Amino acid sequence: MRNLLQNINGDKAIWAIAALLALFSFLPVYSASSNLVYVVGNGTTVGHLVKHALLLFLGFGIIYGVHKIPTHFFKGLSLIAMPIVIVLLIFVLAQGTTAGETNASRWIRLPLVGFGFQPSNLAAVVLMIYVARYLSKVRDIKVTFKESILPLWLPVFLVVVLILPANFSTAGIIFSMVLMLCFLGGYPLKYLIAIVGTGIACLVLFILVAKAAPDLFPNRVDTWMSRIDSFSNPEDTEGTYQIEKAKIAIATGGVMGKGAGKSVQKNFLPQSSSDFIYAIIVEEYGLLGGFALMFFYLFLLFRIVVVANGCSTIFSKLLVLGVGLPIVFQALINMAVAVELFPVTGQNLPLISSGGTSSWMTCLAIGIILSASNKSMQQTKESTVDIDESNPLEVLSGQL
Repeated sequence: MRNLLQNINGDKAIWAIAALLALFSFLPVYSASSNLVYVVGNGTTVGHLVKHALLLFLGFGIIYGVHKIPTHFFKGLSLIAMPIVIVLLIFVLAQGTTAGETNASRWIRLPLVGFGFQPSNLAAVVLMIYVARYLSKVRDIKVTFKESILPLWLPVFLVVVLILPANFSTAGIIFSMVLMLCFLGGYPLKYLIAIVGTGIACLVLFILVAKAAPDLFPNRVDTWMSRIDSFSNPEDTEGTYQIEKAKIAIATGGVMGKGAGKSVQKNFLPQSSSDFIYAIIVEEYGLLGGFALMFFYLFLLFRIVVVANGCSTIFSKLLVLGVGLPIVFQALINMAVAVELFPVTGQNLPLISSGGTSSWMTCLAIGIILSASNKSMQQTKESTVDIDESNPLEVLSGQL
């Protein structure tokens, strides 16, 4: 154990936040899984808990392995991974169908391990690394909009367009995060406005095509419209069933909560262990538990900014922000949906909700952040050692 702790590098606060969130997740996941067992009739509570533990164990293995990779390696890895994720997105979109209310075109089934893999989550991380690489490459070069279309915006639009038919919320988040990263990276604002206009035009075109040929994307546009209508029309009780149950859970939780495992609404919320787990947390642990959880995500945001500020290269700064900010953004969206500040999106609560691919990609992003912080800490130590070992008179004369 001591050797393992000695090999753990990077920002210790981020390690602690990730570990605390993962450990805490066992309580709400175990509690909410009773809905899957006794209402849906899927497995056992212990089985769901063991599966969640295994996924998190593998996730922290990803964090440990990735944080040992030198940061500059991710430049080349993004070039290799980008064509792979595009092929995976094409494959999963081509083979997907809609079964009941579940869109199977989001997943690639892995029969050997017993669960599915969602390429859109991997694509989000890879794309942010790719964009950070491009922005750092042209940081000191005046690039025209025409010159950036093929190397920057073509991969972005390919990823977003391939994800859009199956998962509008994920596509929207990815597109928003890319725009934010480009803004932080110094990409001209007038070009970003043009990209936003192009994106809106493409979305309208997609909706028109989907309406004209509903067999191409069955039920997807109708699902988006129904969620927006339900959000804008609170009187539509049928369309707001999940939100109403989530608000009941939050209201009955009060300040202190009902206690661990004593949630009632978990038996009525269809996605109590994933999309609406925050409502179950507030019901069981009260507003204090809900605000405490929000504090940890905001503290993670603070540490991400600190790590980015301490990086010595533009690529490392943009890399940390590119893969780190979406984690906090996704968490805030999940919480906002539970309290009806945002339409239902289907976004998990990072490191808390049950689910394999989302947890693993969050761990991948955290590992990349720790890799960058590890490099900056090593450079700080090396500069400190150089100063300590140098001749004090030489240092003083150099300063004078």
